[in-house]
Amino acid sequence: MELRIAGTVNDSIVDGPGFRFTIFTQGCPHHCKGCHNPHTHDFNGGEISTTEEILEKIFKNPLLDGVTLSGGEPFCQAKPLIEIARAVREKGMNVIAYTGYTFEYLKENASEENGWKELLELTDFLIDGKFEIEKRSLALHFRGSSNQRIIDVQQTLKSGEITQVEW
Repeated sequence: MELRIAGTVNDSIVDGPGFRFTIFTQGCPHHCKGCHNPHTHDFNGGEISTTEEILEKIFKNPLLDGVTLSGGEPFCQAKPLIEIARAVREKGMNVIAYTGYTFEYLKENASEENGWKELLELTDFLIDGKFEIEKRSLALHFRGSSNQRIIDVQQTLKSGEITQVEW
């Protein structure tokens, strides 16, 4: 399956705990002021890759703890990312996703067409919310602004209440 990406990083230590393979998806509707990755906003930018090519790169690295879906806005390309998330979880790795949407918005607006529900179900941790430059802090781990939450998605789906974590 094809997806449009801005790029990948083979062994990131800044996109979640441990060694991570990070996929920067191309295309973002949020256009947050002060965005760290403004080159990812254009839905026609970047390059086309396939899930097979990306999974091959991921599985070549035995040191990885997990995969991080970043952007751009990963939920704009949920269907191919579902394929990647499913495969890496089957190999025992975790999945972290960044999104400008809130968890609540994704849940309420999920449909079979957009794939949001299934991608959420395959996500271990979600960093949600738009980047807000007025709330920017360099003291935060794996977040750009204090309004963003790190949500334990599996626990949240199980309990029905938002479970936040701090790393």
